[in-house]
Amino acid sequence: MHFVGNEAEELPATIGAVEPEIDHPARDRAADHPVPGLRTVAIIDRRALGRETLMQALASANSQFRGQTFVDIGEWERSPERSGTSAILLECGAVSNDRSLAGDELQALVAAHPGIPVVVMGESEDSRYIAEILARGARGYIPTSVSLNVAIGALHLALAGGIFVPASALQNAGSDRPEREQSVHGRLGLSERQATVADAVALGKPNKII
Repeated sequence: MHFVGNEAEELPATIGAVEPEIDHPARDRAADHPVPGLRTVAIIDRRALGRETLMQALASANSQFRGQTFVDIGEWERSPERSGTSAILLECGAVSNDRSLAGDELQALVAAHPGIPVVVMGESEDSRYIAEILARGARGYIPTSVSLNVAIGALHLALAGGIFVPASALQNAGSDRPEREQSVHGRLGLSERQATVADAVALGKPNKII
């Protein structure tokens, strides 16, 4: 199952979420007594405002998720709350500023916790950068230009075993295609599975068929 782009907005919201309690601006946390059935998303973001905003957004959107916030990967690793994490939403600034080191950190995180899908969030919409993120094991990449509904849809998709590829990445990848025969794998460095999805989207096939 795969999903690409803005059609994630069609996903229904069925379970109410709790209001967050923020005890400290640098270590804001979700409510101590979450509603049963909510899945916990570890929001890893160095920016205090980013953490708080995302946590409150998940709570107010009836998204079936509750947020727990962490400054970096190390803080999440040391937290006793780690065992309840269903998915990780990793902001690019929460890893090294060096691109290669950041990729290594992401790959190490995925390898250490293979049962927890990691979705990366950032400002870049460069197709090559997104391909590198996916190659390191992320189950999706959310550009900050998308809506909250799309971001929530990406989390649902990752938990269902799919890979979220933003529509903008596929559009950018196609714009420099010299020949139709050139594969998506060659353009982006995607796996064969990811390339199949991208080619299907390029041919205009609907997500239900993909």
